[in-house]
Parts: sequence; structure tokens; C-alpha cells
Amino acid sequence: MEWLQIITLALLQGITEFLPISSSAHLILPSALTDWPDQGLAFDVAVHLGTLLAVCGYFRAELGSYVSGTIESLQQQRMTPPLEEVLKLALATVPVVLCGFLLKDWISQSLRSIEVIAYATIGFGILLALADRRHGTIEQVSFAAALTIGLMQTLALIPGTSRSGITITAALWLGLSRTAAARFSFLLAIPTIAGAALLILLDLRTQAEPVHWGELAAGTSVAAISAYLCINAFIRLVERTGMMPYVYYRLILGTVLLVIAFSG
Repeated sequence: MEWLQIITLALLQGITEFLPISSSAHLILPSALTDWPDQGLAFDVAVHLGTLLAVCGYFRAELGSYVSGTIESLQQQRMTPPLEEVLKLALATVPVVLCGFLLKDWISQSLRSIEVIAYATIGFGILLALADRRHGTIEQVSFAAALTIGLMQTLALIPGTSRSGITITAALWLGLSRTAAARFSFLLAIPTIAGAALLILLDLRTQAEPVHWGELAAGTSVAAISAYLCINAFIRLVERTGMMPYVYYRLILGTVLLVIAFSG
């Protein structure tokens, strides 16, 4: 790959993974507008690793407390707040793992058209706008809310939906504050991104692609840095900006994709 392609795709992955604007809607644009070759599964794993490193780095204090809290719970045989949050995240992760495992092939064959991505970008953007009007002041996610958010996360398997977008939408509908919704969504990304990278790795085992380590390292680094900066900015600004800037952007992007789809 050319360096322009490497940097562009890594930036797109890093920025769009956590903003509620759909990474798949953006990653389809280079292939539609350029003659760049397919980046390959190894590069997909590299940029996923970059975003995973970013979110783990940003929430390093929380992850440390999860480990110490779980150890404390096991030693004292009682529930601690960190272990409770770990269990909520685990509960919210189960639905997308099951659906992803069962429906991966069907989704990749049937739902990866530009039209589907465009309609999902627009439709779920409108849902995000409606949810933002219902946001509340709840700061803690209950087990019932975690399961609901996890069930809604399965819709992110539809290209164009946005994993962060649909989980934040669900959390806002349940009355969480914007910051709490973003925080839970980003923490939930850790097992989800790790699982997605694992699935790509399993597919990679069956292919004899040459490995270009320099390209992979660059992709991981650019994706990690851009994703970390994006997470930091989003959480700091979300109470002030709300979701409407992302909604307007989604409507414009979806319209552009529809024009591309129907003009081809």
C-alpha cells in the first residue's frame, strides 16, 4: 500500500471507531472514490489493535480498579463496585458475541452494500437525535440497562449503524447522562473490538497474505494516537455539544453515499 492509503485508513479507523458516525460508512468511501487496493486482513487487525490500545490506555485507571476489585471480591467473597461493573460489561457483551458468531457470514454477504450503509447511517442518526432529547442525569448503569444496551449493540453488526452510536443511543434513551453513556459505550468497546480482531485473525489463518510489518506498525500507531485523542475530546465536550453535530454529519454522509450508490 502507499503511505497515503495507510495513513488515511488508519486515521479513519481511529477517529470513527468511537465517534457515533459509523466507521464502515467512512471506510467504504476510499474504495468507492479511489483505485486503492484492498488493505487486507492483516492491516484490519493492526488498526483494530491500535483502537484497542487507545481505549485501554485512556481507561487504564478503571481497568486497574477492575483487576484489584475482582481480586478483592474473590478474597473477601463479596461483591465490590469494580467487579459489579465488570459483570455489567460482560453481560452487555454476550449478545453481540453470539449474534456476530452466528450471523457473520450472512452479514458480510448480504448487508455490505453502499445502499445499506447509507440508509443505516441516516436512520440510526435520526434515532440518535431522538435519544439525545431524552438524555437524563443517571450516572450508574444498572444490570437491566447493561443488558438492554448490549442487545441494542447487536444492531451495530449492520454496516453503517455505528457501534458507539447505537450504544450511546440506547443509554440516552434509558436516561443516562451524555458523559455516562459515552463512558459505558467506550468501555464496552474493549471486549467488542478485541472480539472483532480475534475473528479477523481466525480468518487470516486461512489466507497466505504477505506481512508488511512496517505498514502494520504505522497503521497501529496512527489509529491508536487518533483514537486516543478522539476519546479524550469526545468525553470532555459531549455535555456541551450534545449529539446533534454528529446527527447532522450522519445525514450529510448518508446522502453522499446514496448519491454514490445510485450514480454508479
